[in-house]
Amino acid sequence: MSNPVFYATPEELAPLAAGGTFTLGGAEGRHAATVKRLTPGEPVDLCDGAGLRLVCTVTAAAGDQLGVRVEHVLPTPREPFELVLVQALAKADRDELAIETATELGVDGVVPWQAERSIVRWKMDKAVKGPAKWRNVVATAAKQARRSRIPWVGELVGTAGLVELIASSGLALVLHEDAVDSLPGLVRAWRAARGPDRGPESGGETGRIVMVVGPEGGMSAAEVRTFIDAGAHTALLGTHVLRSSTAGPAAVVLLSQELGRW
Repeated sequence: MSNPVFYATPEELAPLAAGGTFTLGGAEGRHAATVKRLTPGEPVDLCDGAGLRLVCTVTAAAGDQLGVRVEHVLPTPREPFELVLVQALAKADRDELAIETATELGVDGVVPWQAERSIVRWKMDKAVKGPAKWRNVVATAAKQARRSRIPWVGELVGTAGLVELIASSGLALVLHEDAVDSLPGLVRAWRAARGPDRGPESGGETGRIVMVVGPEGGMSAAEVRTFIDAGAHTALLGTHVLRSSTAGPAAVVLLSQELGRW
């Protein structure tokens, strides 16, 4: 069974080495010591949310503090491909369900999109509070999944902002029920055209694959045409029509299999 995970900042964890000690405080320390009731001798992992994992042993636990001894330092290398889910705002918190599940399945970043047919609207202070809430959702899901990296959350984009994201990405896939080409087939063709995969460790750029999911009522024809003109491809997930909350996570599963993550 894997160890429970708690997060600290990169600045706090970066100086630590095997044999070192650390005291985790604040909300995370309180959760570990008071809620989870960890006791001396139990194993626990501390992560910085950016790929660093410290395998530790609890030495003390009281109140809002957890003392640990570092046993191993395990940096997690970046994947050669960055998976980004662009999720249209949806009612009944289906957008939050989508990014929560996608995080558990391994997505690297999420971007909220105000689509033409989105019933939910982020206006005024909601445009600030919305992304903050999404960051909390993905952080909680990453902790549940015991990930060393917490997916990043972009700011709210409209169609124009999404066009810029598509244009700057290696591959952009618009998940659409009327698509002809399958998602795995498009990824294979793209990888064959770009040559050998090169990750950051070999000096190459990380390939960004963007998945675009529309709202409950679907994307408008104008939106789809605009995205295709910007370089995106429409991709088919399967024979069934999926909810807005299901399509993104399903795409993450297919991509993880196709790219060898799983």
